[in-house]
Amino acid sequence: MQAPLLEQLMKPLLMGMLFMAHLISSAWAQAIPTHAAGLSEELLEVHIDGGTQRAVISRRQGQSVPAKLLVLLPGYPSVVRPEMGQGVMMSSALTGNFLIRARRHLVTEKVMTLLVDCHSQKGDMCSPEYQASKERYLHVKAVIDAAKAKFPAVKEVYLLSTSMGSISSAFIALNGQQEFAGVIHTASIDPTVPKSYVQLKNFDYAAIKTPQAFIHHVEDPCVLTSYAYIRTVAEKYKVPLVSVSGGSDFQGHPCQAFTQHGFRNKETVVMRHVLKMLDTLPWESVDLQ
Repeated sequence: MQAPLLEQLMKPLLMGMLFMAHLISSAWAQAIPTHAAGLSEELLEVHIDGGTQRAVISRRQGQSVPAKLLVLLPGYPSVVRPEMGQGVMMSSALTGNFLIRARRHLVTEKVMTLLVDCHSQKGDMCSPEYQASKERYLHVKAVIDAAKAKFPAVKEVYLLSTSMGSISSAFIALNGQQEFAGVIHTASIDPTVPKSYVQLKNFDYAAIKTPQAFIHHVEDPCVLTSYAYIRTVAEKYKVPLVSVSGGSDFQGHPCQAFTQHGFRNKETVVMRHVLKMLDTLPWESVDLQ
């Protein structure tokens, strides 16, 4: 009789432990951040030039390997420093960045993304001089090549930048030329204003033979990324310009990620248009409401 009595006494305790384990498990499962929802991610590391070049590959959970790789080049300070866990990038130094917080909208059955960090030897800021250098191109190329070696089904590689990252997209496309299927610069830098980044001053976009386009919010409040300047550049070099309007809940510094500069509450619309562009050439200027 001892054993059944012991079982009766232990049963509530066991049920309580199972319930607590369920709660802990549920909380753990819910810990996946919104920016990584539905993604399967892994960290790539290439040891090069005395340091490490890192990048995060993002795919849909359970999907086959897509044929298109979209390389993401985030804005200031362009240092990602990803922290991985539970099969995704849990956090980074730039989680709020437009490209990073909205990357899940770019990952489809056809497309996976490669979020590029700054080289480990470059400190806490990916300087504009470095972003405009041949060295930066070679470092980014190293992780692109590593991703293509890991996923040989990839046939097309595109560049997608935002803000300060548009320095990288311009010079990487210039150095890489025919290596890329296309390059899209969003919220691009105006190098003509005081205290701006001068690397793109007099940059010859016509020298890039890869298909390219600008995406820019018409009310971008950042003095370093004025819409008027980019419209002039687009007209001069005959580069298609996607003009974005709308959004909501703008907050913070004008040049930070949660204003029109970062396409606040227009992320899904912009990303869906980017995906449409990857399937449609030649690219055209459009107004995106």
